[in-house]
Amino acid sequence: MTTTSYFVIGASHRTCSGVVRDRLSTDEAEVAGMLDRLRAAGVGQAVWLSTCDRVEVQAVHERPNEAALAVAEAMAERAGLATADLAPQLYTRTGIDAVRHLFAVACSLDSQIVGEPHILGQVKAAHRSAAAAGLTGPELEAVLQAAYAAAKRVRSETPIAEGATSLAAAAVQVARDLHGDLGRCGALLVGMGDMGALVLEGLRDAGLPRLTVAAPVDRRAEAAARRLNGHFAPWADLEAAMTGADILVTAAGLGRYILTAPMMEAVLKRRRRRPVFVVDAAIPSDVDPAVAGMDGAFVYDLADLERVALQGRVGREAATQAAWMIVDEAVGAFARDRAERAAVPAVAALRSHFETERRRLLAGHGDLDAASATRLLVNRLLHAPSEALRALAADRSGEGLAERAAAERLMFRLFGLDRPTGGTGLELSERDKDERREPGREVR
Repeated sequence: MTTTSYFVIGASHRTCSGVVRDRLSTDEAEVAGMLDRLRAAGVGQAVWLSTCDRVEVQAVHERPNEAALAVAEAMAERAGLATADLAPQLYTRTGIDAVRHLFAVACSLDSQIVGEPHILGQVKAAHRSAAAAGLTGPELEAVLQAAYAAAKRVRSETPIAEGATSLAAAAVQVARDLHGDLGRCGALLVGMGDMGALVLEGLRDAGLPRLTVAAPVDRRAEAAARRLNGHFAPWADLEAAMTGADILVTAAGLGRYILTAPMMEAVLKRRRRRPVFVVDAAIPSDVDPAVAGMDGAFVYDLADLERVALQGRVGREAATQAAWMIVDEAVGAFARDRAERAAVPAVAALRSHFETERRRLLAGHGDLDAASATRLLVNRLLHAPSEALRALAADRSGEGLAERAAAERLMFRLFGLDRPTGGTGLELSERDKDERREPGREVR
């Protein structure tokens, strides 16, 4: 298979709401079932990637467009939606575009926060699950390994990861300025966005002892709470959970305000106006802008944290451009490698044909001297292509002339020939015509 056999189909923060992504999402225990569903749909090499920001299938198939439709049906079934209703919220990439997308995902260039460090580990975990289910093969392994190599280069050759980690560090700085010792604080993570998790990791590393997780899908919040060694709060009890939070990190991105002004006013009253540090890490925003004007609420979005971190936008853009250059270079190298590998069977067949003709000649004409034997071998090898070219030359239609010209260009390229200054290049010399010919194999 070549790069034309790759395809990616999925839903991300760019194409659909968090509600739809939540319905598509899977936890670790559910991935095997979805991979079985893909296998039943005829997709033999596939990775099911489910993260906070995306749910997508990265796969290989001889008929990628048909396979993508089958995957869309499986995803719609997972979400409990009609395929026609889900399809407009999905993106599909095929061929080299799919390869570039996969590289960009692994390099964290397609994340909400460019450079966030979680995605590469998530891709590798999804890869391991696919391998355990027997849904990997040489083509899928090749593209994933190439993507990992590109991600390593991006991390080592550009400062792109520094931007995401500096935002988390800025959140820790502001939290300390507001609350002092974080060892006495509790935090609530609302939603499952990657940037929210990154901020919480920074706070935990800085000494935050208590963490609660809430999300629109309770099972996802429970799984995240176990993973983060925190507590779980049902979505129905969100307002009560907010009351006990000194630091509130929202990362749901549902397309509507989760933290409204009336809700925050009620929370602050119950807290007797003890301050709350609110990090709005969602895109689109989770926090009503009116909350920022309330006494006791200190709201920072990602742009605010970026200013605190003194991370200039020009520097971020330069790092992103450098990372994309690495990705494009890696994609080009991968495409060339796959094309060269695809040509190997044809080269092997040609070599086998030449060797067969050589053995036949030696078996039937072992008494020839070297000059005569090699001349006869050349005539044998050129007989079939010469006849084919003459047949093309006899077709004077527009299509025939174009096919002949294309064949000649390919011949000159394959054999590294200089184009003749006169004639068609198809004539044989009189000496060649007079050489000893084997019976039934006359060369004209």
